Amino acid sequence: MIEVKNPGLWTTVQDMGRLGKYHLGVPPSGAADKYSFMLGNFLVGNPFEYAALEMTLIGGEYLFHKNTLIALTGAPMEAYLNEQPLAIWETHQVKEGDLLTVKSCSSGVKSYLCVSGGINVPDVLGGKSTYELSKIGGFQGRKLRGGDQIPINEGLPGAAKQTGKSIPKEFVPQFNEFQDLRVMMGITGYLMNDHALKTFLNSEWTVSHESNRVAYRYKGPKVSFTEQHPPFGAGNSFSNVVDIAYPIGSVLFTNEEELIVLQNDATTGGGFITIGTVISQDLDLIAQSRPFSKCRFTAVTIDQAMLARSERRIKLERLIENLKR
Repeated sequence: MIEVKNPGLWTTVQDMGRLGKYHLGVPPSGAADKYSFMLGNFLVGNPFEYAALEMTLIGGEYLFHKNTLIALTGAPMEAYLNEQPLAIWETHQVKEGDLLTVKSCSSGVKSYLCVSGGINVPDVLGGKSTYELSKIGGFQGRKLRGGDQIPINEGLPGAAKQTGKSIPKEFVPQFNEFQDLRVMMGITGYLMNDHALKTFLNSEWTVSHESNRVAYRYKGPKVSFTEQHPPFGAGNSFSNVVDIAYPIGSVLFTNEEELIVLQNDATTGGGFITIGTVISQDLDLIAQSRPFSKCRFTAVTIDQAMLARSERRIKLERLIENLKR
């Protein structure tokens, strides 16, 4: 068991997300930065989908009531075990009575505390992830509070040999203040004129402080809609369409000076212009983008998007082989 002495700013239980329920209005939720999440699980000998704690900007304090293995990955939060500095991207043994203190990060947003065997919470609709808006999954459907006692599973056989292993530097992601985000154009982008599409792709966009697990908001230059009269049922604004399903990663224009990119806890549909979809690999970059950081969107084809997915899979396979040595 892990006793929460201080929950940090916003800590929840997440896994890789619940699939197959989006059409029922239930988003996948799950780890915001899946790459960092998977690497944490690999370090402690877990399958990549095992549940862990996702911490936001400030980690918190956690008292262990069981001997286990842990790894911290993601945004570089300053960490201490019994007041001694603790390296991230590395596997560590903790003993009953040990206190882990995770402070703030100077870059990035999300960090992960992975435990051998995973966090032991019930499956809800096929997943253990927290979806706070509907109070389902995770630990009692909410972010953690001081005094919570989080059950953890026994470590998997052979996990002890993971102690001291670390992620090679070449596999550790960079948490930069500027991100290039790849997007597949389409859906209802035809409702924006050519100049607006060029402005979208050729301009820098700034992350708003209102961003969260539902959507990231960006502010930038003014774009123009085609001023087609909205169809019946779509409202009166030129940014409106008849309600459609939103893919995770959808790039929506709610007005002429602001766009949003939907994240893992997103609403499943609505009536805003959808100019395209950020590819899944780059959603990790968005999740680690701090307020007032900047990005640029780059259009890619479906073949380029599939190549990016394949390249990450190959990279993870190389890392797994490296950790087995």
